[in-house]
Amino acid sequence: MSDVKGSWVFAIDEKSLENSSLKLANIGETPILIVKKDGKLYALDNRCSHIACPLSSGKLEGFMVKCPCHDWRFDIRTGEFIDAPEVKLPVFQVKVTKGKIYVKI
Repeated sequence: MSDVKGSWVFAIDEKSLENSSLKLANIGETPILIVKKDGKLYALDNRCSHIACPLSSGKLEGFMVKCPCHDWRFDIRTGEFIDAPEVKLPVFQVKVTKGKIYVKI
């Protein structure tokens, strides 16, 4: 996750996100995929780097999200494309305050 300066923006209510689930949060013009895995939160760009398919419609397999269009797999922790780690999706810092999930944009 980057230490680049940014703003914390409300994404979703924590109670709307179950463990091992994918949730789309549109923050401005940026679609963000929020994932809760083993009690920890992750946020990354919701658009597959291949043809921008929505990863929120994909499948979570361990710490990998599989794109619904062509089965590309990305690590939710790093944004890396599993078959070519030099291809990465942007990842975002996440925090919870008073039951609300915020993403640093």
